[in-house]
Amino acid sequence: MKFKSIFIALIISLIISISKCNPLSTKGLTVDLIHRDSPQSPYYNPTLSPSQRLANSLRRSFDRVRRFNCSKPPRSDVILSNGEYLMKYSIGTPAIPSLAIADTGSDIIWTQCQPCAECFKQELPLFDPKKSRTYKNIPCNADSCKSFRRSSCSNNTTNNHCLYSEVYGDQSFTNGDLATDTITLGSSDGKTASFSNIIFGCGFRNGGVFGGVESGIVGLGGGKVSLVRQLGQGRFSYCLVSMSDNESKKSSKLNFGHNARVSGNGVVTTPLVKKEPDTFYYLTLEGISVGGRRLEFLNATYRADGNIVIDSGTTLTLFPVPFYNRFEDAIRSFIKLKEIQDPQGALTLCYHSEGDIKNIPDVTVHFRGGDVKWKYENLFVRTSDVAVCLAAQPVNLGFSVYGNLAHTNFLVGYDLVKQTVSFKPTNCGKY
Repeated sequence: MKFKSIFIALIISLIISISKCNPLSTKGLTVDLIHRDSPQSPYYNPTLSPSQRLANSLRRSFDRVRRFNCSKPPRSDVILSNGEYLMKYSIGTPAIPSLAIADTGSDIIWTQCQPCAECFKQELPLFDPKKSRTYKNIPCNADSCKSFRRSSCSNNTTNNHCLYSEVYGDQSFTNGDLATDTITLGSSDGKTASFSNIIFGCGFRNGGVFGGVESGIVGLGGGKVSLVRQLGQGRFSYCLVSMSDNESKKSSKLNFGHNARVSGNGVVTTPLVKKEPDTFYYLTLEGISVGGRRLEFLNATYRADGNIVIDSGTTLTLFPVPFYNRFEDAIRSFIKLKEIQDPQGALTLCYHSEGDIKNIPDVTVHFRGGDVKWKYENLFVRTSDVAVCLAAQPVNLGFSVYGNLAHTNFLVGYDLVKQTVSFKPTNCGKY
């Protein structure tokens, strides 16, 4: 009986210790996502009009396409500077604040560190690993070093530790020590949650096209070193507010753990497809219906499993040219307004309209396993006081990109255990 009591006590102690180790084990966490052009963002320029801010976003979106279309190994072809949403977090003990690009299209978490041999200018103080009580370099012989795709060993014979290197499609780069430290996330309700021994890159040589506000990136991709994977929950979700809500200072939300569940009426779920690189989240697009007329992907390449990447960092939805042309023609057949050139010179199909376009056709995206019905803000975007344009573009890729305007006012949930993505229509401004 005595041994039974001791055993029960040990089990209770273990459960308590596990719940203390992982703040997400008993409850979830929700953090704010700040659109880089919203009034909450340090990038915000009040002198720019909404259409000018949109134009900047579209240019970043087009630049970002290069990450998906390259002849080099695709895992290293990521454009860090073009993410659309920023995330606040802290690193180390004591915790030092950082502001990073939150990106579903990349994996590694990295920040600029002292002493910096080559760094881009940032407004926040550089992280100094020597001042953190919980910072640890990863040894060269550690599995986490050996499994990192671009790692090497330092030349220091007395203290060999792991080095990382990333070179991206736009020639942005980061190099430094692969290490572990405590990451602290601040929740939307003012509470914080800390996670120990998170693998990250402490960058001493970094460069590229950065705005100067961000300190680095938080990767939310599907790879082993992404924040999502390291938190151990295998589940996250977000709710992106519309562009009008961005202007009114309403924040988007990023959820982890229990808070990331997407359930209830109206949920549509589609399988994730495993492909290389494992960073990206691939879905299977079977077709799109416009006003009840279904447009199938005709080319066998486009009909293959995993033919569309869902990406929070790309503004527009991008289709291969032949399919886009059929989609555009279908939209045009329902709308009889005067067509005009896009004042921003970016989008292909635009109409002269001072208000929202009336009597638009129903548009339904047919994913494998479920259909997602678009709302107005998913289909059209205003680029000037008199111009409303189709929020999609043709590109010469072997697959499509499901951009963040198509995610607006949906709760989008990623379950990396069940390998699914779910969509639930939601007013994200009130979420």
